[in-house]
Amino acid sequence: MITRKKYLDKLIAFQNADLVKVVTGVRRCGKSTLLEMMRQHLSEQGVPDSRLLMFKMESMEFVDVVNYRDLYNLVRQRVGGEKRPYLFFDELQNVESWERAINSLRVDLDCDIYITGSNAFLLSSELATLLSGRYVEIPMQPLMFSEYLDFRGAQLQRGKTSAADVALLSDGSFATLASLFEQYRTFGGFPFLALDAPDEARHRDYLRSIYQTVIIRDIMMRAKRRGQRAVNSQDVLERICGFLSGNIGNETSVNKIAGTLQADGQTATRQTAAFYISTLVEAYLFSHVRRYDLKGRELLKTGGKYYIVDPGMRSYLDNYRNTDTGRVLENIVYNQLKYDEYDVMVGHLRGGEVDFVAMKPREKVYIQVTEDMRDEETMRRELAPLRKIGDEYRKMVVVQDGTYPSDIDGIEIVDAVDFLLHNVKL
Repeated sequence: MITRKKYLDKLIAFQNADLVKVVTGVRRCGKSTLLEMMRQHLSEQGVPDSRLLMFKMESMEFVDVVNYRDLYNLVRQRVGGEKRPYLFFDELQNVESWERAINSLRVDLDCDIYITGSNAFLLSSELATLLSGRYVEIPMQPLMFSEYLDFRGAQLQRGKTSAADVALLSDGSFATLASLFEQYRTFGGFPFLALDAPDEARHRDYLRSIYQTVIIRDIMMRAKRRGQRAVNSQDVLERICGFLSGNIGNETSVNKIAGTLQADGQTATRQTAAFYISTLVEAYLFSHVRRYDLKGRELLKTGGKYYIVDPGMRSYLDNYRNTDTGRVLENIVYNQLKYDEYDVMVGHLRGGEVDFVAMKPREKVYIQVTEDMRDEETMRRELAPLRKIGDEYRKMVVVQDGTYPSDIDGIEIVDAVDFLLHNVKL
C-alpha cells in the first residue's frame, strides 16, 4: 500500500477522539485502503488484532445484515468482552437505518468508530441529528497529480523549466514531466490504475465498472427506494451524466439540461432532471460550483458550473476523444483547490468571469486557467477580468503551455504543473 499521507494524518489526528470518523468519496478512490492503513497504524502502535474489527459490508459475509438491528447485534457479538475495540465499517450506506446502530454502539461501548461511504446521502440521513456534532467527515478524492507521480514511483530530475523536468519511474523507464501530466489528464488518478503505465483498454474496463456500479447500483436503486418515477429513467440519468461531463466548466442550469433532454425526445421534467443531477453530485461523480458576485460579494442563487471528480472518468465518458482539453485542465485545477481545502466559487463580473475564487479564512485567491496565452488576444482576454478586481488579494493565471513573465501588472503567471505540485505557494 502506498500511503496517502494527507488522509491518514487526518484519521490519526482524530484517533481515540469521541467522534465517529466518516470517510466519504467516489467509489474506488481509496477509502477502503485508507481504513486498512489506519488499522495497520494502530497495529504498529501495539493494539492487538482482536481489538481491530473490520466490517466490509459489501462482502457476502454480511449479506444477511440488512438493517440496524442486525448490524448492532453482529458487532456486539464480534466485540465480545474486548476492551476499547476499534470498529471499521466499509461501505455502510446500504444497511437500512445504519446510523441508529452506529449511534447505539457509540453510546453502549467504549469504542472508536471509522466509516466509509460512497454517497453523500450517508451524511444527509439521520446521522447528523443522531450524533449531534459527534462525527467528523474526511472527504477523499482520486489521486491529485502529485500523488499520481508518487504512485508511478517518479523520481524527478529537475531541468531549467518544469517542461524540461524528467522523471525516473519505478519500472526503470524515463519520462518527461510534461508527458506524465498528459497521461494524468487523459487517464486520471484512480489509485488501482496509477501503479502502472496507462493502458486504454484496461482503463476503459475499470472505469466502466465504476460507472456502472455508481449509476445502476448506487443511484438507480436509491431512486427506486425513493419512488422516483420517470420514463426510461436510467437512460435519462445517463444522458444527464453525459451532458454534465461534456459541459464541465460551462455555466449550466437545471432548466437548460431539462430543455436539452426534451429537445432530444426524452420525457424529462425539471424535477426529474434536478433529482438525477443531485444524485450524481451525491455519488461524488460531480461537484456543483456556485457563482459569486464579485461586486456585491454574495453568492448568486442561479447558474453555476459542474466539474467531474477525475479527468480519467471524463475521458471514459468522452470515449477518449481528448476534446476540450482546456476545460479538462480547468477541472484539474478545481480538483486541486478542493484537495487543498479551499472553498471554491466562480467569480461573476458584469461582462466577464473569473474561473475561480478560492477562499480560506483570511485568504482569497482569484484564478484564471488557460492552456495557452501566447496569442496576444488570448492573453488580453484572460487578464481582463482580473484587472477589473479592485481589492489587494492575489490574482493568478495558471497556464500550461508557453513561457511568460512571472508577473504582469501584479497578476502572477504560474505554470500549471508547478501549481499542481505546489511549487508555487498559495
